[in-house]
Amino acid sequence: MSLTPFSFVDGALDRADHLRGDAEALLGLWPQAQVIVLDADGRAFADGGRTCLAFDAAVLGNGPGTMTFLGLRDGQAWFFADATTVDVVAPERVDLRRAAAHWPGWQATLFAQARALQHWHQRHRHCSACGGSLRFVRAGWLGQCQACNSEHYPRTDQAVIVAVTDGERLLLGRQASWPPRRWSVVAGFVEPGETLEQTVVREVREETGVRVHAHTARYVASQPWPFPGSLMLGFIADAEPDAPVAEEELEAARWFSAEDVRAGLANDWASAEAEGEGIVLSSPISIARHVIRAWLAEHDARAQ
Repeated sequence: MSLTPFSFVDGALDRADHLRGDAEALLGLWPQAQVIVLDADGRAFADGGRTCLAFDAAVLGNGPGTMTFLGLRDGQAWFFADATTVDVVAPERVDLRRAAAHWPGWQATLFAQARALQHWHQRHRHCSACGGSLRFVRAGWLGQCQACNSEHYPRTDQAVIVAVTDGERLLLGRQASWPPRRWSVVAGFVEPGETLEQTVVREVREETGVRVHAHTARYVASQPWPFPGSLMLGFIADAEPDAPVAEEELEAARWFSAEDVRAGLANDWASAEAEGEGIVLSSPISIARHVIRAWLAEHDARAQ
């Protein structure tokens, strides 16, 4: 059960950066270590009940130098292995969204960390400076070019996700690919040379035409979002009561009342049927739902 209102935060490992370059220390931890295995599509090996299947490192027959060191949990080392590098099988394979909804919070967080690193390894096999092949060192956390010796580190793309209000209503949008009746808050990536507040203003204006007051943007919380490698930075911000106009990324954008939002939170997010009543809001695993709740709490507090 997750302690936080969204996934990929609870139970984060002690990443133990000081151990990544210490081959002797990692070898000492190896006999009692646990390994999570992911296939090429980023699905984790699971047992028949689709719960997390961790392998004893000592049974795998490989050494820590063949895997990525994730960190320590209660003094025990955890590693990630690509399925192509180990000779093991599993009854089931589970994707990250399902794991986030059903696994204990710390296991989903572990899986998210492993998936983000796996995606980086898969997409960064060559040096961006000279095109040479990369060799992953420091227990999988550093890509070293074999031609020019350039160093490459895991990439995280920052994005804002913002509950925009005109004082009474909440601005929501929907993409054409989403299930019927599904709506969410506006989000977008930070551009080079841009503050988070500037990103909030720009993204909301680009996607909906609504003008946000930059100085009102207030930080709520953050969430690693490994789909494939983002960090979502949640905000609430005040805006002019402009009429929303859906731009290229959105099918529709609208203002919704507090009662509409309250009903949307009460509706089953997993079943958004076209013939149902009211809106359906973001999944409980996402920070999107958290910033919506945070806005509603602010609204209700002002109304008292």
